[in-house]
Amino acid sequence: MQAFNFLWGKLEEFMITLSLALMTLITFVYVLFNNLYSPFYDLADAYPSLESVFLPIANFSITIAQEMTWSVALTKLFFAMLIFFGASYGVRTAGHIGIDALVKKFNTPTQRKISIIACLACLIYAALIAYASSEWVIAMFQAKIGAEDLQHFGIQLWHIGLIIPIGYLMIFMRFIEIFVRLLKGQQNGLGLADEAKDAIKLQETEI
Repeated sequence: MQAFNFLWGKLEEFMITLSLALMTLITFVYVLFNNLYSPFYDLADAYPSLESVFLPIANFSITIAQEMTWSVALTKLFFAMLIFFGASYGVRTAGHIGIDALVKKFNTPTQRKISIIACLACLIYAALIAYASSEWVIAMFQAKIGAEDLQHFGIQLWHIGLIIPIGYLMIFMRFIEIFVRLLKGQQNGLGLADEAKDAIKLQETEI
């Protein structure tokens, strides 16, 4: 079980890193080519003797930029992955700063009771969204609707929509872990890290 939790945690971290890296890379490449052709066209006009050198580069750059209509859609997909994997990671490591700040004001038995109620509410919410989004994914699968700007790659809308039920399922499982630890008395708040305390310390430092 510990090995599974370790691999799951590493998978979350890897997917967060991968999503952020790919999102940044795609945006960088698109911006690069979208702004590269103009100076080379200017150089070709300024130096007609070197037109055969600058024009091919400019034409190549503008062609790539025009063909990258899929870049925005793909960036949104990786951003969605970053949000959901990040949310699951956040539940595992930090919990909810607002709830933890409130819980810390009570004694230990009361802290655990409030956290259990809050955790149950989070479990119900995550389960409802996971179920509703899975129904939507099934509907999109049956409709066979292509994803905007990505359909020519064979990507359909339900492929992208899968991140929602998968993401909320991961969040649900993380809250299950917290719920079990709360019942066993292994923790009193929703998070392993004391973000409320850290935030107060940071505020005091800034003052």
